[in-house]
Amino acid sequence: MAYTVLQNTKINTGDFIFLHPKTVSYPVSPLVSARFYTPPGGELTLKIRATLYINSEDPNNPKVEEPTENGNSLQIFFDYNFSEETPESCDVWYVEVDYTSATISNITEVVSFLKDIDPETSRGTVTGVDS
Repeated sequence: MAYTVLQNTKINTGDFIFLHPKTVSYPVSPLVSARFYTPPGGELTLKIRATLYINSEDPNNPKVEEPTENGNSLQIFFDYNFSEETPESCDVWYVEVDYTSATISNITEVVSFLKDIDPETSRGTVTGVDS
């Protein structure tokens, strides 16, 4: 199996503040899309695109752990240093990953997690894979 982080970029230029912060659970689960494609002359690849909302006090890019297959699921973790307090504002990160393996065609869902050093404050989401 192989994965390549194609992009890991902060996409907001100013503070991102939720309009109704009391209705938001922190940390915010990743917003993820996943789709199979075959690049010219290449092999079947799973394109994963994620939008992450991370406390703007943490200037570091989220780290992308190596994805792991578990049956028909692919698990991917985005690591960061989460503040125990609700953030005043967030930075919005766009992360794009290409993943391939000998068994990639078996993948039907991507389970993604925004993972803190302390796993009690991690959040996850399940995304179906488009063909």
